[in-house]
Amino acid sequence: MSSVLYDTPGPRAKRRNVLFTVVFSVLLALLLWWVWQKMDDKDLFASAQWKPFTESEAWTTYLLPGLADTLKAASLAMVIALPMGAVFGIARLSDHRWVRAVSGTVVEFFRAIPVLLLMLFANEFYARSTNVSSEDRPLYAVITGLVLYNAAVLAEVVKAGILALPKGQTEAAYAIGLRKGQTMGSILLPQAVTTMLPAIVSQLVVIVKDTALGGVMIGFTELLNTRGTLAANYANPIPSFIVVAVIFIALNFILTTFASWLERRLRRSKRSTGAVLGVDKVDDLNAAEVGGGFGAGAGGSI
Repeated sequence: MSSVLYDTPGPRAKRRNVLFTVVFSVLLALLLWWVWQKMDDKDLFASAQWKPFTESEAWTTYLLPGLADTLKAASLAMVIALPMGAVFGIARLSDHRWVRAVSGTVVEFFRAIPVLLLMLFANEFYARSTNVSSEDRPLYAVITGLVLYNAAVLAEVVKAGILALPKGQTEAAYAIGLRKGQTMGSILLPQAVTTMLPAIVSQLVVIVKDTALGGVMIGFTELLNTRGTLAANYANPIPSFIVVAVIFIALNFILTTFASWLERRLRRSKRSTGAVLGVDKVDDLNAAEVGGGFGAGAGGSI
């Protein structure tokens, strides 16, 4: 029995796969044991290394303020980048060549520049050309870099999601008299959202993680930056890295869980009710459409 992607493995292939699984599991266990031994030799599991995380001072002074700044930068970047990405993605599908050219140039330009370089450039721009205070400048620079880069990436996601829909959707919308703007807003985008959602969520996760770049390079007091101060005061760099990693994993898990719930909800809301119209109802609808002026061509008016 075969699938579209691969043939079902036979007895010999199954035995080989089991052997590979066992070998990989053993190697992974040995690696984890080696890491555990090295950490134990350095007394990284001593209670003194982890005790700060059981006290409120480590959280209220370092980790929670850093987490708040991380969430602030990531949230603002998401709120700005999502609509910008949608606008540029739709613009890349415009019938006007100059609109496609301008939006395509902007998207390709900012996709090609590393997000860290955008943050550094924005930081220098705000320092030399604006009146933004030195305290707020790192936050502004991080948000600017994240927005410019991720809006460009999200524009490609939106474009691909819309192009993935069957062409019959657009043709049917034009056939009942909808203009292109109405077709995009009422027909194409609502259907493309569920297709685009996994890619959008992946990019939102990237936004959350990339806030750490601002802490490393321009002094933004996000979670990873405040971890460094905590580790210097308590002399526990490895445990502090582990705690911060767990926090980032929890944040991204919450985000992806919410996105999965939203995707299921959207798919359920778009399922057909299964209702069947009788002949009399169809005749009434046709009469109403003719009387209401729906008989005009695509984009036309009576």
